[in-house]
Amino acid sequence: MSMSSNYGPPKPEEDMIKLIHHAINTGVTFLDTSDVYGPHTNEFLIGKALKGGLRERVQVASKFGISSQDGKMQVRGDPAYVRAACEASLKRLDMDCIDLYYAHRIDTRVPIEVTMGELKKLVEEGKVKYVGLSEANASTIRRAHAVHPLTAVQMEWSLWSRDLEEEIVPVCRELGIGIVPYSPIGRGFFAAGPKMFENMAQNDFRKGMPRFQPENLEHNVHVYEQLSKMASRKGCTPAQLALAWIHHQGDDVSPIPGTTKLENFKQNIGALSVKLTPEEMSELESYASADVVKGDRHMYMGSTWIHSDTPPLSSWKA
Repeated sequence: MSMSSNYGPPKPEEDMIKLIHHAINTGVTFLDTSDVYGPHTNEFLIGKALKGGLRERVQVASKFGISSQDGKMQVRGDPAYVRAACEASLKRLDMDCIDLYYAHRIDTRVPIEVTMGELKKLVEEGKVKYVGLSEANASTIRRAHAVHPLTAVQMEWSLWSRDLEEEIVPVCRELGIGIVPYSPIGRGFFAAGPKMFENMAQNDFRKGMPRFQPENLEHNVHVYEQLSKMASRKGCTPAQLALAWIHHQGDDVSPIPGTTKLENFKQNIGALSVKLTPEEMSELESYASADVVKGDRHMYMGSTWIHSDTPPLSSWKA
């Protein structure tokens, strides 16, 4: 996402393609994009980067469902939109099949069975290999999985965003669904702390995030300070420590830290060698417990999993 949008202006295409190539040659096998990143331009970027035989070396995930109407975000999961979005993404990616295709957000006007029904058809047609949901609650996950098996659920999960642990993680493990944590480094905060704001672009959407508002940031900086102290003891960076904590959640957890810088990518890879004891895991969690952190985890909480219930299938009129 950050290569093309949201975290400031788009980065130079040539540089980003080199970074993607370096990631693949280092051993990364999973690339995550969405039609809303840019919008659209990130899918074009991934498509270009995978030319020359690299496509077969990676699993590509994309997403649909978030569109912009008159500058306002709209979520759609109706069958016609699902199909049109998939076919458009295939063209931009220049691929015959998307390995993992997510509903980026849940359309609460459409029964999840209807959205999943169209995704199932796309699988049967060979346009999509596996299906996932992003920011869906436990009930929605169960209903969706009953229509067609879900391969992954993508949720925000990090030291200070742990609201999924009580319901979402258990239901995913019960049903055998993988978990893909986004923003595992706290949207960059665990890497740089308040310094990340020093050279931040005016159009970086993190400036509007509740946890980064002055009245909350002044308090939340203590989380970073404690993280940094433990990182010094462990001989790693704060970002590596935060990412290692996610890696220790289980083999069914595949975090997707984003970066636009080679040095940060190398740090992320280095997190795999950071080992944590149960006592250290508990200590880390105490730094950013729900009663410690101030501010919501997202600026659009209305579209997160806690508000993702959809109507019953019996209410749907095509």
